[in-house]
Amino acid sequence: MKSPLTITVTGAAGQIGYALIFRIAAGEIFGTDVPIHLNLLEVEPALPALNGVRMELEDCAFPTLASITTTADPNIAFKDTNWALLVGSAPRKAGMERNDLIKINGGIFTIQGKALNENADKSCKVCVVGNPCNTNALITLKNCPRLDPKNFFAMTMLDQSRARSQLAAKANVHSRDIRKVCIWGNHSSTQFPDFFNGLIAKTQQPIPTAITDHTWLKNDFITTVQKRGASIIAARGASSAASAANAVISTLKALTTPTPEDDWFSAAVFTAAASERYDIDDELIFGYPLISDGTSWKVATGISHDEFAHQKIQATHRELVQERDLAKDFINP
Repeated sequence: MKSPLTITVTGAAGQIGYALIFRIAAGEIFGTDVPIHLNLLEVEPALPALNGVRMELEDCAFPTLASITTTADPNIAFKDTNWALLVGSAPRKAGMERNDLIKINGGIFTIQGKALNENADKSCKVCVVGNPCNTNALITLKNCPRLDPKNFFAMTMLDQSRARSQLAAKANVHSRDIRKVCIWGNHSSTQFPDFFNGLIAKTQQPIPTAITDHTWLKNDFITTVQKRGASIIAARGASSAASAANAVISTLKALTTPTPEDDWFSAAVFTAAASERYDIDDELIFGYPLISDGTSWKVATGISHDEFAHQKIQATHRELVQERDLAKDFINP
C-alpha cells in the first residue's frame, strides 16, 4: 500500500456528501492502493445522521478505508488533512437575497478557512462545492494564508459535464467525444459554457462546424446549461446530488492525472495564481480551462474569443466582482 491520505468532507450527512464519501472510501479517486483516513464534518444537529453514515461506511468494509472521524469541530476535521472537500453550505431560502446568502456563508467559510490554516497539512488542496462556491472559495483562501493559493478550487466540473452532454446529444456523438469545452467564470446563471473552442474528437471537427445550428448554440444551449440546476430542483424537488458528487470525483481526478493533449478541464482558481488571466481581475476565484501534469495546473493559453464570447465572459466577471464586494468583510477581516 502507498502512503495514506486524509480526506475531509464537510456537510458529510447531506445528499451530496452521502453520494460522495462511499466512492472516496472505495478508492475511486486515489486508487485502491492508497489508505484513506476519512474526516467527516457536520453541524451538531446532523451528528446523529452522520453517525448512521459512519455505520454504513463500516458495514462496507472497504479495504482502502483506514479510519473514520465524525465531528462538529472543524479543528478536528481538518487536522493534517491532505484534501478538504467543502461540500456543506447554507442553502438559499425563499425571500433570501444573494447578499444574505453570501453573508451567512461568509461566516461559515471564514471559520473553516481559519481551521484549515491552523490544522491542515501544508500541502493541502481545497475544493469548494457549497454555493456560492466561487466566493466561498475566495473567503476560505483569504482566511487561510498558510496554504498555497494555487491549492484552492471551486467546482465548475458539473457545468462542464452538463455542457458536454448537451453538445453530444445535439451532434449525435457520445459525450466522451466532446473535447475542449469548458466553463468560464462563476458557477451561477452567468457562467459561460464555451463551445467555440470545443472539438469532436473522432472527426476532429470544431463544435461550431459540426453543429450548424448556431442559434441553438448561442441561445438554448447556453441557457440550458446555466439553468440546469434549477431545472433539476423543479423536477425532483431537490438540488443535484449524485451528479454533483460525480463532478467532485471528476475534478479531483482531473487535478491528479495528466490532462490528455487534446483536452482541458474546468475548475475555478485564484486568478492571482494563474499565469494567464485573460483580462480578469487578480483577486477572484474564476472558472478557466485548465491543464494538469498530475501535480500542478496551469490555465490553457492561446484561446481566442469573438465579441459574443467576450461579452459573456465579462458578464460573469462583473458578477464575481460584485460578490467579492459583498463579501469584503470576510475577505479583509
